[in-house]
Amino acid sequence: MKALIYLGNETVEIQEIDRSRRADNEVVIRVAHAGICGTDLHIFLGDMTQRVTPPHVMGHEMCGEVAEAPPDLDVSVGDRVIVEPTVFCGRCPACRRGHTHVCQNLNFMGCDSPGAFQEYWAVPADRLHKVPDSLSDEEGAMIEPLTVAVHDVRRVGVALGDRAVVIGGGPIGLLVALMARLDGAEVIISEVNPFRVEQAKAFGFRTVNPQGEDLSQFVDDWTGGAGADLVFEVSGSASGARVMTDLVRVRGTIGLVGVHATPPPVDLHQFFFRELSLVACRVYEPVDFDRAIRIAASGQIDLKAMISKVIPLADAQRGFEEMKNGGDVMKVLLDCRG
Repeated sequence: MKALIYLGNETVEIQEIDRSRRADNEVVIRVAHAGICGTDLHIFLGDMTQRVTPPHVMGHEMCGEVAEAPPDLDVSVGDRVIVEPTVFCGRCPACRRGHTHVCQNLNFMGCDSPGAFQEYWAVPADRLHKVPDSLSDEEGAMIEPLTVAVHDVRRVGVALGDRAVVIGGGPIGLLVALMARLDGAEVIISEVNPFRVEQAKAFGFRTVNPQGEDLSQFVDDWTGGAGADLVFEVSGSASGARVMTDLVRVRGTIGLVGVHATPPPVDLHQFFFRELSLVACRVYEPVDFDRAIRIAASGQIDLKAMISKVIPLADAQRGFEEMKNGGDVMKVLLDCRG
């Protein structure tokens, strides 16, 4: 079968490899579509060398069809599914406390083991979620990033009437904004990419480009000097980490969502002076998948409108480079069907 192999040095290429074979507790999925996400881009750029050693198969945002399965499962050959890519040990202190999604020995498929950028993918059967027939494969591939946003908003505790600032208007930032608005918040998005600014506006959000406008002053005017109730740092940028503490009100909450490749500067004095709360948001839990699937099937969030392009697996190098260069893209999906 064909697979997209990360070779290091910002290079991926198609190679012929042996088709995935399943263990007794696994199913084999014929992957239809898989999204390039921020984590994949971090791997591509060499920011995750402590976890990922080339050659490697990336990818975890996906939708596909069960091609092989053991008997007596809740899923059967032909079922359309997505994967919850967190494989936990069940033995470490985090798992014993019920926090299996942040297992201390976590195997995050696509990072710590082979991922979805291949024609057939063997995964543990207990990591599957069925995709409603009302959703296309492309929309199905967007459920995992939607689940990230569901988890982020739940962790931070969005309430009706909150005013929230989302720093970073990429796919996850836009989904966080959409989920926060769905849960009753008034949301603004800070973003520098003109294409993504226009996409956020198309979804009905007020936007601020901090390269041309003072974000702190905007939030101060917007809230009458109080500051935002909630701030989501989704950009993964040093500038986002610097400004986040300036935007939030006394006893407000900052949700840390973005992955920072190097430790950023943070104004700890603001945490003391305003009694701020910082809530870290990492991946998701099964309950978040349940809600994300219901929201996707209901049509409350237009996932298809976030897909900028669908390209063949063989063109993935171009897709990664467009994302790296900040081009006119929101979400790029790879067609893995050969």
